[in-house]
Amino acid sequence: MQKKNILLPKLNNLSPTIESTALKLMEEAGELAQAIGKLRGLSGEAKRLSEKEAMMKITYELLDVAQTAVSMMFVLEEQYGIDLEKARNEHIGKLIEKGYLKVV
Repeated sequence: MQKKNILLPKLNNLSPTIESTALKLMEEAGELAQAIGKLRGLSGEAKRLSEKEAMMKITYELLDVAQTAVSMMFVLEEQYGIDLEKARNEHIGKLIEKGYLKVV
């Protein structure tokens, strides 16, 4: 099974909640969609980004989404006692069961 590991820090100068983090996640997802729209000329702006510029913008916005998701994971662990390793394993099992992931 091929994996992409990403290690992002706990943001230690914030006091996130589930609600604030969910809102931030939606904001960042919107910015990712906007970056993709600029590549396709769907942003309504006359000037389109070059493919390289758009891919870099998409990359940065995707990392913002990932950072916010990681922040929510810390909130779930620390404030609600969620076992994320167990949840991750169950998630992978679900992907296998649905046929999205083939174990070799």
